[in-house]
Amino acid sequence: MRFQDILEKNRAWVDESMRRDPQMFAREASQHRPKMLWIGCSDARVPANVITQTGLGEMFVHRNVANLVVPTDNNLMAVVQYAVEVLQVGDVIVCGHYGCGGVKAAMGAGAPPLVDNWLSNIRASVRLYADELAALPTEEARYERLVELNVIEQVYNLSRLAPVREAWAAGRTLRLHGTVYPITTGLLRDLGVTVDGAPLQLPAHERSDARAPQASTADAFDDTRSRPSVVMR
Repeated sequence: MRFQDILEKNRAWVDESMRRDPQMFAREASQHRPKMLWIGCSDARVPANVITQTGLGEMFVHRNVANLVVPTDNNLMAVVQYAVEVLQVGDVIVCGHYGCGGVKAAMGAGAPPLVDNWLSNIRASVRLYADELAALPTEEARYERLVELNVIEQVYNLSRLAPVREAWAAGRTLRLHGTVYPITTGLLRDLGVTVDGAPLQLPAHERSDARAPQASTADAFDDTRSRPSVVMR
């Protein structure tokens, strides 16, 4: 596809949108009230609004390589702060995907230097979950499980960010979700690690059962003794 093709497709989209709803652009220009924040991968095959079928203005979106939540990333932090404090979204969704090149690269070597540095955040999870991953029978199984574990770790990271903790301390409803998108089927998978109401006290890797090969994904944040106010869904 050429750049000129993009311009032509844009014009066609505007014409069709105006035909169906003459006030659409004027209405969208007058307000910006998304109800959720999406943190996803930059992979071109995982466009947030397409796979969720959300319309203009419904979802605030941040994407980076391998859908990471890194507290030292000013871009990510600005997005989260604006979404939580100004837009006051009620849900934050972290979405990973099977077939993620970033996760795959983190399991090996050879990524470009800046990408390699970024992926060090995933390599930390590779070390933390080494026993669980090693117990899986194939490299593909380890790869897919790491995709899931990476999402779980990013939901944990979100729960520790100041804007999120301050929203909970103020009594705001703010739910954090972890999902995975299979490119082969298109059906979003809820990992069952929704957190609502308090920051997590322990990351998954600090619990004795987190490395057990048979532990369910939903159990990754299950430590109600140390955080009784967390609501798991």
